[in-house]
Amino acid sequence: MIVATNNPETKFRITWPLLPEDFQLPDDPVEDESQPLLAAALRQPLTAFSELMQDALIVSNFALCAGVSLPEASSEEEKIICKAPDWMYVRPVNPENVSRIRRSYTPNAEGTIPQIVMEFLSETRGEEYAKEFSSRVGKWFFYEQIIKVPQYVIFKAKTAFLEVYALESGAYKLQEADENGRYWIPGLNLFLGMWEGTHEGRTGRWLRWWNAGGDLLLWSEERVELERQRAELERQRAELERQRAEQERLRAERLAEKLRQAGIPLDDEE
Repeated sequence: MIVATNNPETKFRITWPLLPEDFQLPDDPVEDESQPLLAAALRQPLTAFSELMQDALIVSNFALCAGVSLPEASSEEEKIICKAPDWMYVRPVNPENVSRIRRSYTPNAEGTIPQIVMEFLSETRGEEYAKEFSSRVGKWFFYEQIIKVPQYVIFKAKTAFLEVYALESGAYKLQEADENGRYWIPGLNLFLGMWEGTHEGRTGRWLRWWNAGGDLLLWSEERVELERQRAELERQRAELERQRAEQERLRAERLAEKLRQAGIPLDDEE
């Protein structure tokens, strides 16, 4: 595949090589202690839906890779570029060999292109916004021009900054939220939006999923609490029914006693 960049004089070739076992992956540190929590909170509610989990790869800070070289370059001059999105969803992916631990993902060679990637911004935007092809390829350029990920999300929880981009005509276009402040994500067929509250000991803003009907996809502890509330409601209903039955029994006994005192035999006493 030959791709022209924003600089019309620069073109490059994209390939999809599988990484050799001894390939040294980048070991970039997580910039913010909240980032692993944000990533886990996005994955956890999806686990309740087999149709979203089957043959899917849902990872954070995981190498997404492609080979890039100038058209006239030899295969030896090809440069393998790996970026680690803060969150990524891919489905379907090829089953991994049970004897091998998946340590990276190369689209087309190992499955489809990711449906969505996300970046959680720290205090500085850094290379998430780098759009040009250079010796150091920025994430924006990598996702848009090389991998061609259909949906790209940039989120900064501290300032409630959320941008969702969709790939249209070869370039990312900023999407507008619906009346609920949410964005429809094709491929997952879910809405994505912000939610504020406490989860896993962290209080603040989170990214969360809603289904097509507008129902929030619950975290496991919320499902447990919901089941507890349902069980308590059922217990209360059963107790009310027991009390009603007891009141009805006492009422019937009082009526029967009055009838006996009046000399009126009951059917079962005749």
